Amino acid sequence: MSSINTNVAAMTALQTLSQTNKELLGTQNRISTGLRVKDASDNAAYWSIATTMRSDRAAVSTVEDALGLGAATVEVAVTALNSAIETITKIKAKLVAARAPGLDRGKIQSEIAELQAELRNTAGSAVFSGENWLQGDSGGPLSKTIVASFSRDSTGSITIGTIEINIGPSGTMLFDTTTGTVSGILDSVASYALAGTTATYSIAGATTGMNISGITDDPDDLLGLEAMVDGVDAALNTMTDAATLLGAAKSRINLQKDFVAKLMDAIDVGIGQLVDADMNEESTRLQALQVRQQLGVQALGIANQSAQMILRLFQN
Repeated sequence: MSSINTNVAAMTALQTLSQTNKELLGTQNRISTGLRVKDASDNAAYWSIATTMRSDRAAVSTVEDALGLGAATVEVAVTALNSAIETITKIKAKLVAARAPGLDRGKIQSEIAELQAELRNTAGSAVFSGENWLQGDSGGPLSKTIVASFSRDSTGSITIGTIEINIGPSGTMLFDTTTGTVSGILDSVASYALAGTTATYSIAGATTGMNISGITDDPDDLLGLEAMVDGVDAALNTMTDAATLLGAAKSRINLQKDFVAKLMDAIDVGIGQLVDADMNEESTRLQALQVRQQLGVQALGIANQSAQMILRLFQN
């Protein structure tokens, strides 16, 4: 039946053309954004997962920054500690030389005093971003925390991993800045015999640093000098342990930095697998839809001409 009120062919062609235009618009959006899942309406599940992964990726990027800051701080501390180890090794050599009889120990003490001042300067200048791990307050926190990892388990619970560095007297602290307290490796007080009495000293304390200028060739004095050598050697071993501690932390930080960088790449790939558009596929679909659009326009035009065919029935 032919009708001038209802053009079924035109309606069908219009619906087909509208659907084609809708699909074409979606394809063009995917091509322009590079995403097949741009928002929740495209695919709610994939969009939700990708959004969470992007958030976690940002957190992991922050961890990478924290590791970089921690690595720089450790590097400064390691450099300063190695320099301090070289300096205290020289002090030990001076003390051993002072053991020989007949030497002017006053002159040797002048050299030792300069080395002691160098130790204090080295520890005081080992600062990065306001952090000094070679001297500090023994009454405060005795460890430093470096953020090392960020993870989310299957239940959604978040875990932040850390690397702990002991900066206390049993760790890397060379000098204690606490008023009235000296518990650092180089300013803690020890005792030794001097001229038949007991004296106290520290290796490089500002006011209690050892002084050998008054030591004579008296056997008791020489025993005191030998005790100083033992004390310096013990401090040297403790500093070596501290350097080993920092070296291990530095190695772990570098390994973690490499892992975090690879982890971010893996997260980016995972997000891409979920939401990125396949441009080869979209290009092929775009061309097919453009052909369908042209055919739809032509089909609609042919359907609209049917009314003209009905008009011819009434001519003549």
